[in-house]
Amino acid sequence: MNDTVRLQALSEFLKAHRAKLQPGGVGLIPGTRRRTPGLRREEVAQLAGVSTTWYTWLEQGRDIKASVQVLDRIAWALQLGEDERQYLFMLALEQPAPPVAQDKPTAVTPALERILGELKYCPTIVSDRKCHIVGWNSAASAVFMDFERIAPEERNMIRLLFARKELKALAVNWSDFVRGFLAMFRSYYGQYVADPWYNEFIEKLSGAYPEFREFWNRNDVSSAPEVSIEFRHAKGGKMLFDLTSLQAHGAADLRLSIYTPSSGSDTEAKLRQLMQRLEPQ
Repeated sequence: MNDTVRLQALSEFLKAHRAKLQPGGVGLIPGTRRRTPGLRREEVAQLAGVSTTWYTWLEQGRDIKASVQVLDRIAWALQLGEDERQYLFMLALEQPAPPVAQDKPTAVTPALERILGELKYCPTIVSDRKCHIVGWNSAASAVFMDFERIAPEERNMIRLLFARKELKALAVNWSDFVRGFLAMFRSYYGQYVADPWYNEFIEKLSGAYPEFREFWNRNDVSSAPEVSIEFRHAKGGKMLFDLTSLQAHGAADLRLSIYTPSSGSDTEAKLRQLMQRLEPQ
């Protein structure tokens, strides 16, 4: 996209979203009768904490410099959604916007709940950007553990892999299994490095589990590892799975880790028997 087209698109985008807002909806007094719908330029500038002249130049499509912080304030002032915010950054800076940290508790949507139920014989875990486990299906409980018995604040997959003996005994090659999760975790860390939670969590696990620091220092990075895994389940015996990691699109950074029984193995049959034995009588 050449600069003329890009700046024209930016101008049209800002004008369109300014026109969608009403003063009362953003905490401003409506004031006198308006010639055009929506907010005035000076009102957007006021909300964003920038000068009216600077915002006017930006909206006119002039080639001026904008910082990430200022664009974030404009995105907030115009009440842009995440996709719209990304579009603003691509037009203004020709680069993606840095992710917004989601501090609100994440929840599994009804649609994801249905997907979990449909994947009946594929153990599936839903986790957020901190690797907190926020959803799972019955097959996952049968293979890994009953997550319902774990306090919500302790349901972190990274921590559980080091803290729980049954998980350390589950994977035949536990080291590779853990390194895959840590590579994914580092991918999140790179996106949200400004969030102090990550360094606090890393320091806490480094102090509690020497193996964690050793693996972490390898600096492996993978946004979506796909691997074959052999489990030796205490009740189900040898089980072979292919792990597929899928990102759930939306405001929350939710990821589905789906363990599909390997083709040609007897894993699904063993899993069916295991789940039947665990069903309440």
